[in-house]
Amino acid sequence: QVQLVESGGGLVQAGGSLRLSCAASRSIFSFNTMGWYRQAPGNQRELVATIRTDGITSYADSVKGRSTISRDSGKNTVFLQMNSLKPEDTAVYYCHAVTRAYQYWGQGTQVTVSS
Repeated sequence: QVQLVESGGGLVQAGGSLRLSCAASRSIFSFNTMGWYRQAPGNQRELVATIRTDGITSYADSVKGRSTISRDSGKNTVFLQMNSLKPEDTAVYYCHAVTRAYQYWGQGTQVTVSS
């Protein structure tokens, strides 16, 4: 059973930074893609950033230039560095991993940005 455990969320003022971590229970290279989604109250879950096995990354337009997704294969961990945070970044952030057959989700970590 794959487990994805997020950490690093919290309360931050607008303009601040946070780094989210997602620790996987097996090698992150066993997944085709890993990424981060977020869901604000009343909104659908939306893609934030992804990183493929080959290292190619992609970002939602709303976070492009302010966020960086990265990984540490030795720790089986994927990170999301978020800078210049805005109140509209407030959401529960979920780690996501995909193989050819399955997709996996973490339990989520709350990010709250105060104005």
